Amino acid sequence: MKLLITFGTRPEALKLAPLILNAQKDNSLETVICATGQHREIVDQVNKLFGIVPDFSLDIMVPKQTLHELTARVLLKFSPILETTKPDWVLVQGDTTTVMAASLLSFYHRIKVGHVEAGLRTKDKFHPFPEEINRRIASVIADLHFAPTSLAKNNLLKEGIPLDKIIVTGNTIIDTLQMISKKTFNVEKSILKDIPFEKKLILITAHRRENFGKPLLNICSAIKQIINIFDDVHFVYPVHPNPNVHDIVHKELGGDKGITLLPPIDYEALVYLLKNAVMVLTDSGGLQEEAPTFGIKVLILREKTERPEGVEVGIAKIVGTDSQKIISGVRNILQEREMGLNLSVQNPYGDGNASKRIIRALKES
Repeated sequence: MKLLITFGTRPEALKLAPLILNAQKDNSLETVICATGQHREIVDQVNKLFGIVPDFSLDIMVPKQTLHELTARVLLKFSPILETTKPDWVLVQGDTTTVMAASLLSFYHRIKVGHVEAGLRTKDKFHPFPEEINRRIASVIADLHFAPTSLAKNNLLKEGIPLDKIIVTGNTIIDTLQMISKKTFNVEKSILKDIPFEKKLILITAHRRENFGKPLLNICSAIKQIINIFDDVHFVYPVHPNPNVHDIVHKELGGDKGITLLPPIDYEALVYLLKNAVMVLTDSGGLQEEAPTFGIKVLILREKTERPEGVEVGIAKIVGTDSQKIISGVRNILQEREMGLNLSVQNPYGDGNASKRIIRALKES
């Protein structure tokens, strides 16, 4: 059986890395890897970390390109890969433009599609944008749906996906997290060496398209106010290279002693930060899934989340981008910690064996 595994962004690469490594160990599988280059530089970090060498690198990213230009480039450059390799299955992960376009092309070529992390929904096509529609398109096309949770499975069933085409696997990011958290990390020789770990660290990431502009300005305003209110906290913000994020964040927060702005950091450094943080503020999906492993509470900087499991068990809370709601959320978590009300929960997103379940399902299909 020949598998063509494709990814374009860093989250995709991180979530597919354990699947790729497990597939490469299986002598009954031929594994071909294609990186579209949607996030070229930061995906290269991930590939180096896991020793993954793509067979094809499409390098589709162009500065300031629009969504339709990005989609067109994936369609034009990925099609020849399918024609050359003729895989039995194309595996895609999540909800990026790479996922949507690769799924559509696989359909055109009558190649079966396995969708990893299937079934996530907000039921609002503009939140997150364009990811909600990307993953719905992938779900219409996919032949096997690897749902991370029972809730994701139920979303697919409600959309008419046959039960025998859905496998609940857990999320592969937990496989990745467990692999990396076991490794020794030398903070003194890393990009984190100057961070004041004696303070209460708050890890923040904000980069989603729907938060460009005023929402991101509101987030920056909240950070500045929190730094003024609490002198024992310190923010760490790995800033996405997109100019819509990078330029605003550095203009609003650059030079403030209460925050360390970093370029995109490798996953080992991110996991170390996560383990040493008192909380996470994020509009990222991955961090919502990873933080519960370490009992770290999450404030979600979005109006809706397709990962409500964390909210349901109390490890996460949606605060959106309203400055006062963010400040109030931070204050409440700090107060809980002072009172010793730390939450211990089993991670609702997986147990670290998702990749093995996916490969077994493919071989049994």
